[in-house]
Amino acid sequence: MKKVLSFIFIFILFTVHASALELDISSKSAILYNLDNGEVLYEKDADEKASIASLTKIMTALVSIENIKDLDSQVVLNADDFKGLAEANAVTAGFTKGEVVTYRDLLYGLLLPSGADAAKALARNIAGSEENFIKMMNEKVEKMNLENTHFSTVIGLDDDKNYSTAREVALIFKEALKNNDFKTIITTKNYTSSDGKVKFHSTIQSNAKKFEIDVPYILGGKTGTTTDAGLCLATIAKENSVNYMLVTLGATYDKKAPHNIEDAQTIYDYFIQNYGNQKVVNKEKPFKKIKAKYTDVDIVELYPSKDITMYLENNYDKNDIKYVYDGKEEVSSFNQKGENLGTLKIYYQDNLIDTQTIKLDETLKFNFLNFIKEEFLIIVGVIALIISIIFIKKQAHKKAS
Repeated sequence: MKKVLSFIFIFILFTVHASALELDISSKSAILYNLDNGEVLYEKDADEKASIASLTKIMTALVSIENIKDLDSQVVLNADDFKGLAEANAVTAGFTKGEVVTYRDLLYGLLLPSGADAAKALARNIAGSEENFIKMMNEKVEKMNLENTHFSTVIGLDDDKNYSTAREVALIFKEALKNNDFKTIITTKNYTSSDGKVKFHSTIQSNAKKFEIDVPYILGGKTGTTTDAGLCLATIAKENSVNYMLVTLGATYDKKAPHNIEDAQTIYDYFIQNYGNQKVVNKEKPFKKIKAKYTDVDIVELYPSKDITMYLENNYDKNDIKYVYDGKEEVSSFNQKGENLGTLKIYYQDNLIDTQTIKLDETLKFNFLNFIKEEFLIIVGVIALIISIIFIKKQAHKKAS
């Protein structure tokens, strides 16, 4: 049997109804993305303004990386980098006054243990002061067209003027993830500073291990905790070849359990267990058969040109995939290889997911015996007509004689 090749022009992914789902989480707001197609899979009050605690440091890191020429260049920490941190009960990375470190060390200290000392040192060395750096952060907010975000600190301590939403934190996180250095840092579990004096550990991994929360799919991210903001978390994860990004804000704050990580587990587990990349179109399976004339074969099978994968529920109804073919229902040896046969449209439910031009991809060889069989009556009729004409001419000739 001959294959017919189809060419894909359009591929639209089905959107999971994000806001309709209710999950048992303590976080006040949340948003989950499928990073592979950009779709929002789940959201809860994702546009509500809230304190974001140390998720602020994602923007601190983004602005820093965009303004540092060489991450391995060295800076010296001074007293200003530690001023007010003890009084604010801020978490530090463990650097000391007078220590010589690299910008890379500071970024790891900023994102893994959430060091406020690293944040202040980055701000001072890049912008001259924390105030100037905050101005740069807010300029980035304007550039990204974030309407519900404002920064008043590089650290993330509670302040009425330091706020965002789950959706806009996710947009900042997504922008930062475009940078390979940022992604490498937030997916690192352990790091030792270049001078060997300080060791950092991922707070996500350490808390998950401490409280025996099984989240092996979480690749990394950033935690945030203050009394006002509650427990916040931004993570990326990967399972079954699907890449996710999740931001949760305002989980219940107590020292008995990391409810932000528990919420992440609840959300990720639901989608990992119930959804996935489904092969809805298989290029090895024909979608239609059409008749072939005057050739070595009786039919030609029409095949999609490639597999089509959609992110759907595991138990999706396969009957929801519809093929609508508009083209020739018959081919012959007179049809040329590469000739357009028609158009195929593929639907999921009422959604058009693909449009393909169908082309004949092989030469159909002429078969004389099949031609005789298929056109037998016509051939007999033609022969009979020829004989009749000859007979009539002979009779006419006799009469004329």
